[in-house]
Amino acid sequence: MNLVAQRGIAAFVEWFAHPGERPEVSSGVFGNAPRELTRSITLEQTVELVRLTISIVESHVADLKMLNDESATDVERAILVYSREIAFAIAVVYAKAAEERGSWDARLEALIVDGLLRSEPDASALSRISALGWRGPTPIVVVVGVAPPNGTDADSAVAASALRKAAKKRNVDLIVAVAGDRLIAILGGVHDPLATVTALSETFGEGPIVIGDSVDSLTEVHESAQTALAAFKVIAAWPSAPRPVQADDLLAERALTGEVRAKRRLIEKVYLPLSGNPELLATAEALANHSGIESASRALYVHANTIRYRVRRIAELTGYSPTEPREAFVLNIAIRLGTLDL
Repeated sequence: MNLVAQRGIAAFVEWFAHPGERPEVSSGVFGNAPRELTRSITLEQTVELVRLTISIVESHVADLKMLNDESATDVERAILVYSREIAFAIAVVYAKAAEERGSWDARLEALIVDGLLRSEPDASALSRISALGWRGPTPIVVVVGVAPPNGTDADSAVAASALRKAAKKRNVDLIVAVAGDRLIAILGGVHDPLATVTALSETFGEGPIVIGDSVDSLTEVHESAQTALAAFKVIAAWPSAPRPVQADDLLAERALTGEVRAKRRLIEKVYLPLSGNPELLATAEALANHSGIESASRALYVHANTIRYRVRRIAELTGYSPTEPREAFVLNIAIRLGTLDL
């Protein structure tokens, strides 16, 4: 700080002595190391340093007035002009530093997100994540949406900034990056993923938003990312999908592409519970092959009310009702997968 003050006073003397060829203030005061200045001295400290230095210089002008009042007035005017130039110089130095830090943080976030999507993070990756302000809250989800339409760095930065502000309002930790046409966000401290992401959805581009599985640590984030990315790839097969939508709601479409994880989850969630009750399995198949409860009851030679009772039992066991078109589609895919798997 002493060095900056000394440079400032020396630069003022040089600046005042050559009114016709005055250099930019920043080059004289801050030398060749504005980066070091912003790293070691805060903006508030720098402003206070300049204020103190100017007040000391002005106090010595009073001694000059005793010798030459006209010269003292010239110096006072010069101090006013020079202090204004110093203020602008400080603003430029710290603005450039903030811009550089912002660009570096964005690149670091992109690298971290890419690494987390690919595999479990190592110790160095976890350290870099902490440097971005990640506090480590759980549960964690990965959200995949559409990036800004133009795809420029400026648009991406604006979208990421808007998402950060929205996440901060909801006390949610965030790491965000743009990958091609996708905006990928890792959210920490999300206890109700659907409600949280719905509140953040306006910060994404137009198009689908998919929420991956909830996980309990950063070492598992790649699992959440895999489910979100897999669902995002197939969401076009469900044009009326809600926005946002959870990856598990697209298990059927994911299974149709051959995704092993989705196949296993459908079989475990739907087929195995039904296979333990042959009557319910037969009812689900009958409803898939006939146009309603009455037709299914005739095919199974049971009363329609029996079918209605079994429909409720199927919904309780699997979470899907065979009388709802979308859920019936998932049930049908799951039963077919289970049949082929055995």
